[in-house]
Amino acid sequence: MPCLSSSVRLTSSLRRYIGVPRLPNSCPLLQQHRYSSTAVNKSTASYSYVIVGAGSAGCVLANRLSENASDSVLLLEAGPKDKQLGSTRLSWKIHMPAALTYNLCNDKYNWFYHTLPQAHMDDRVMYWPRGRVWGGSSSLNAMVYIRGHAEDYNRWQSEGAEGWGYDYCLPYFRKAQTHELGADRYRGGDGPLHVTRGKTSHPLHHAFIEAGQQAGYPFTDDMNGFQQEGVGWMDMTIHRGKRWSTASAYLRPVLSRANLRTEVSCMVTRILFDGTRARGVEYQQNGQTKKVFADKEVILSGGAINSPQLLLLSGVGNADELRKHDIPVVQHLPGVGCNLQDHLEIYVQHRCTQPITLYKAQKPFHMVKIGLEWLLRFTGYGATAHLESGGFIRSRPGVPHPDIQFHFLPSQVIDHGRVKSNIEAFQVHVGPMRSTSVGWLKLKSKDPFDHPIIQPNYLSTDTDVWEFRECIKLTREIFAQKAFDPFRGPEVQPGPATQSDAEIDSFVRQKADSAYHPSCTCKMGSASDSMAVVDPALRVYGLQGLRVVDASVMPSMVSGNLNAPTIMIAEKAVDAIKGIPSLHDPGVPVYQPVTLETQR
Repeated sequence: MPCLSSSVRLTSSLRRYIGVPRLPNSCPLLQQHRYSSTAVNKSTASYSYVIVGAGSAGCVLANRLSENASDSVLLLEAGPKDKQLGSTRLSWKIHMPAALTYNLCNDKYNWFYHTLPQAHMDDRVMYWPRGRVWGGSSSLNAMVYIRGHAEDYNRWQSEGAEGWGYDYCLPYFRKAQTHELGADRYRGGDGPLHVTRGKTSHPLHHAFIEAGQQAGYPFTDDMNGFQQEGVGWMDMTIHRGKRWSTASAYLRPVLSRANLRTEVSCMVTRILFDGTRARGVEYQQNGQTKKVFADKEVILSGGAINSPQLLLLSGVGNADELRKHDIPVVQHLPGVGCNLQDHLEIYVQHRCTQPITLYKAQKPFHMVKIGLEWLLRFTGYGATAHLESGGFIRSRPGVPHPDIQFHFLPSQVIDHGRVKSNIEAFQVHVGPMRSTSVGWLKLKSKDPFDHPIIQPNYLSTDTDVWEFRECIKLTREIFAQKAFDPFRGPEVQPGPATQSDAEIDSFVRQKADSAYHPSCTCKMGSASDSMAVVDPALRVYGLQGLRVVDASVMPSMVSGNLNAPTIMIAEKAVDAIKGIPSLHDPGVPVYQPVTLETQR
């Protein structure tokens, strides 16, 4: 098993037992991972903070940590900037909300990861796009702003993430946000991240919300507020018709600060240690190997794949795995790369009997027309990702809060958008939010340019298989409601021939795909948890001057999309880094179902 639990970390006695020597300071092997204080003093740049990754978390950190003019900040990004010649219009594939599939289908701004063949999904290799550009995956995602449920954060607290309950996290969601509907107990009113509410007049979106209520689910006027459960309008990170990534919200507005420096096309290859203290990083840029040092901290914000990979390349991880690659062990932490969790989803699709879907909009002539309107005015069909309605429901009686999520789309998506639709159709993206299948990632080699081996172990538990059956059945029930009568054509997938549990299970194995939410690979936990990688202040256990701040630190998945929680994590981490007590808002009301004896 690649992720074996251990009751202790690498003490000196354990080093002797597993054959990992404690090397003298003068040993050449150890010097590969040591920094040189002479180099810092004489010729190498140093900053207060070195942040690895200008993604959803890294941009937040760069902004907040450079607020203090006495601290210098260096932000390193493997990919390019999110603008060309300073223009969002020239980078329309990023900034036009409707153009999101372009960057999901090529590797210009995308790490383009793939998993191992999945044994419980007919040995399919799953595609995992991840952002490699300013803004990270917030520059590639579908711009859906969902925080998850309050109980997700209370669960984190019970899992050892002390100080990460909902009453400690909500203030940072508010701090980050400016919601177009104004501030209240749940929403923010003066943060950098602009959030808008779905407001389309499209009849199919209205039909979905009405059908959900006809099926017995409540309408919720704010999925991120008092009541997540129900159907309603989605919040989106779109502002004035443009994608509002963390690069737009946090990074570009502060680039003029003298104490903030950014570098792009930098592939960080290892962390530089002086004993157990992180002192800087080594990276490759334009064919040159460079080093830079941090006077206070190195902060990893590469995401749930890159952050554990960099730790492993730097000698932080399971000692046995590191020895296989001839990587000197700096700190034995068996949890690095383990606990990998992701949301899996599937599309239930129907033909539409009226020509009102986005099918016509995807024809070349209309695409040009839509693109020109957006380029000139940032309005029209190009100014939305069209995922404006959705919902959260419970799969069965006894479930305390929603564990199934819907995203409705008045169009058909095939193979991540890489295959064009040829029919008028609509669909719902549906999947379980708290799957029990857990995976891992580990190094393919010691070459930092090799993608790691990714094993999510999808559908490896009976619970997950059952939940997907329910996803299909409950979605069909909603689509069968009266509100869809004027629009409902034949079911495209799964299709009318797929009815039995065995047939549904086969369809799920063949067609389910990642919702692009990998997380939990450097999980936060208590010192007594041998598989925890970081403490509740996000400091890496057993090391100094090193934190991880991104979705990898989640102890477990939240019930919803991950971008909003990742931004919250970064906002909260800043106060921990600065030594400021956490914000706290106890006693915020949260909806409870009237009864748990029924599913709805």
